[in-house]
Amino acid sequence: MKTALGLFFALLWSSAAIATKYGLLSTTPLALATSRFLIAGTLLFCYVYLFRRHYRWPRAGEWRPLFVLGLLNTTLYLGATFWALNKVSAGLFNLFVTANPFLVACLSYVWLKRALSIKEWCGMGIAGVGLFIAAWPSIAESEASISGLIVLSLGMISMAVGSVYFKKVQLDLLGVVINTWQIIIGGTVLIPFTYFLEQDTFFLKMDANLFGSLFWLIFIISIGTMVLWFYLLKQDAVKANNWLFMTPIFGYIFAAIFLDEQIASTDIAATALVIFGLFLSGNIVSSKQSLRKLQ
Repeated sequence: MKTALGLFFALLWSSAAIATKYGLLSTTPLALATSRFLIAGTLLFCYVYLFRRHYRWPRAGEWRPLFVLGLLNTTLYLGATFWALNKVSAGLFNLFVTANPFLVACLSYVWLKRALSIKEWCGMGIAGVGLFIAAWPSIAESEASISGLIVLSLGMISMAVGSVYFKKVQLDLLGVVINTWQIIIGGTVLIPFTYFLEQDTFFLKMDANLFGSLFWLIFIISIGTMVLWFYLLKQDAVKANNWLFMTPIFGYIFAAIFLDEQIASTDIAATALVIFGLFLSGNIVSSKQSLRKLQ
């Protein structure tokens, strides 16, 4: 069960890059990101508090963690990665995504005192090597600005800190409520950054690329996938982040289907290493084990 959910999360999460690429044909990165967050936040708010009405509002002591999560997971992580996609190659971006599980593992070890086994470290290392092999050709053939690398690094660190912080604070709120407020807060904070950073480059084309991109990013990614993400984080922050190792692999497949990009032999070899690394680290378990843990 958990393995199926982890794979489904990785599949959906990797599709966000394809949807973003289409959206960037019609507007600037931060404008696309801000529009996505504000629309998704508004829809979630209406669903949670106007249509369902049985979800409770956050208590006084829960607003601070929600603000921190919104800042880390939405404003900094997603805002930074959207902006950085114009400054670094897709291969380099995929490589940086794979660094997140390592950051979460280290932060969990220090902050949450979560012991990490040798198998977990080895599994993550093997998966990381596989993805480096897949990403290296793109890195070698492309150029990246220093500002892009810095912003992308800050985004990855922000997501890792947000994952561990979420596990540490243990908010007594359902995932859909947490997601609603982190998107609203994060999108609101992103507005002034969008204005100051893109006021000279902003453009907008009201076409199928824009609307299709926003539909997928809002309903499938910001709403559906993030609720699943919080569920996986509540089970285990390290194992949840390890599923990010699969997102570049699915990304190659989506890119071949939707962007007519070729899948190289190095991509196939990397896929084998990633799957073996996930198996070794304990993310891919038998269905019997999963059911026993759920009981």
